[in-house]
Amino acid sequence: MADRPLTSECLEQRRRELGISKRQLADRSGVSLATVLRILGGRIDSATVANVRAISSVLGINLTASTTCTSYEAQEREATSKAEDIVAMVQGTSALEGQAVDPAVRQEMVNRTVHELMAGSKRRLWST
Repeated sequence: MADRPLTSECLEQRRRELGISKRQLADRSGVSLATVLRILGGRIDSATVANVRAISSVLGINLTASTTCTSYEAQEREATSKAEDIVAMVQGTSALEGQAVDPAVRQEMVNRTVHELMAGSKRRLWST
């Protein structure tokens, strides 16, 4: 089986290939039938890793960790999110004072804050 993202469709296809019923999969994996049905039905994102691992193991599928972006991209995404929150607070305070912030100025504030967060402590970047 070629490497591909683990999805509900991937698990369901493998289950069918093996000819194992959903009840049998639940019994062999130790995962409740309701959870197996939920995962195979397309709601894998709401499942625990332990349940997905148990089902995958019965189906003979390895769980491997593969990155979806570079470290820099993940840090930049976090910095942008944090910067948006910070600027929104500042913008809210300015609005209360009757000083609306121009969209271009707001974006410049976000960009500057992202730059500062990226240049600073990684610990501070990830803190809440």
